Amino acid sequence: MVIDEFTDVIYEVENGLAWIIINRPDRYNAFRARTIDELVLAFKRAWADNSVGTICLTGAGDKAFCAGGDQKQRMETGDYGPSISGLFEIEALHRVIRDVPKPVIAAVNGIAIGGGHVLHVLADLTIAADTATFGQNGPRVGSFDAGLGTGYLARVVGEKRARELWFMLRRLTAQEALEWGLVNKVVPAAELKDEVRKWAATMNTYSPTALKVLKQSFNTDTEHFVSLGNLAVTTLKLFGETAEAQEGITAFNEKRPPDFSQYRSD
Repeated sequence: MVIDEFTDVIYEVENGLAWIIINRPDRYNAFRARTIDELVLAFKRAWADNSVGTICLTGAGDKAFCAGGDQKQRMETGDYGPSISGLFEIEALHRVIRDVPKPVIAAVNGIAIGGGHVLHVLADLTIAADTATFGQNGPRVGSFDAGLGTGYLARVVGEKRARELWFMLRRLTAQEALEWGLVNKVVPAAELKDEVRKWAATMNTYSPTALKVLKQSFNTDTEHFVSLGNLAVTTLKLFGETAEAQEGITAFNEKRPPDFSQYRSD
């Protein structure tokens, strides 16, 4: 498979701001393997383009920023579908969001759940619509993120709150996310893109080398979570083949509560 054109992502450049838009609104902008490949490519295009000073990641429509991995796809095929490399490159996406030497703004226009929540956490800045909601979903569907999605999240909101998000699957409103330090600003939904443009215009007047070094400096303290993430991906692949994990994804697609009771014996 070769990406000749984007199908799952929209990529546009406007006055030094690259818009990377997950374009699967019928699936609440949930990602399959191709989506991840296209996102990685879009970030690299923005990285290579000297006319781009800032990058915004958002979702199409007004319902979802990103609902994480496409669980319908996972149920249908047992994985997230074909990719260019044959691998599910989610860690490569996490890596490029951190490594791209330009500020990344997440514009959360709706639900940011599961793997989609991790994407906004990894962005340098988050601006949320007042209609946005935030949270995790892994333990409900037999999944987890034991790298940046937990360790770095705890650096952002604190240990107790990060554990609450993962252990209780707490859903936060945009205002609650602001109070927790999970987002930088909340604006009316109709003003979200214009607010992103204002922040980008400000940063685009600054020294790009200074911003690059500052971003690398901020990243240094949490770099070890990347290797933990690689370990987590290995573990998750093994776990995903178990009956316990299959119960989670089956229950999700059947729209019923999962029954994990038999797996508490160990």
